[in-house]
Amino acid sequence: MGRRFVDQRRRDPYYRAAQREGLRSRAAFKLAYLDDRFQLFRRGARVLDLGAAPGGWSMIALDRIAPTGIVVAVDPRPIAPAEGLRVVRGRVGDPSLVERLGEASFDVVLSDMSPSISGAYATDHARSVDLVRSALALALRVLAPRGAFVAKVFAGDMVDELVLEVQPHFTEVARTKPPASRAPSSELYVVARGFRPDARRRERPDPARAPRPDSDI
Repeated sequence: MGRRFVDQRRRDPYYRAAQREGLRSRAAFKLAYLDDRFQLFRRGARVLDLGAAPGGWSMIALDRIAPTGIVVAVDPRPIAPAEGLRVVRGRVGDPSLVERLGEASFDVVLSDMSPSISGAYATDHARSVDLVRSALALALRVLAPRGAFVAKVFAGDMVDELVLEVQPHFTEVARTKPPASRAPSSELYVVARGFRPDARRRERPDPARAPRPDSDI
């Protein structure tokens, strides 16, 4: 870890706040913002957190669905236990994952997954889109009616098409960049609400009408 990175992190107000509040990662503030804005969680909900390690998002979700909700955290890496948290060691895209998750559906599916950074932006952007597509494919199988789907993606020319793939399955789709996202970062979040499990694919809308960052449709 380079000295420049360490210095930047120490000056980061969200990193300092996460340390001060005992949060597992600064990313927790991103999910808190998304929930405050889009009202993703309710008490007693079931939440699926994909790519969950180290558990920053899982802890925020647990707090907001307590005391009777449950979070299922999926990651190949270990995640520290917590009350109400079930950890499933595995990868999104594994054909056995759906069965391992159990028969109960989820009210919210979250994905903060990022690809391994290659340094070639077009490649990293495409990989991030592929991760969202994998998360969406899983969400369409496990979401409860009217459920919500949230996924991180790197900005780029494939995002409009990605949003158009999400739209037919939900009543509302938006994209936004939380304040806790670092200014130089290209990350943004696709937020979809009102899952329609019986939706049929309709004629795709004009890409020019796809939602812009920080806008709802």
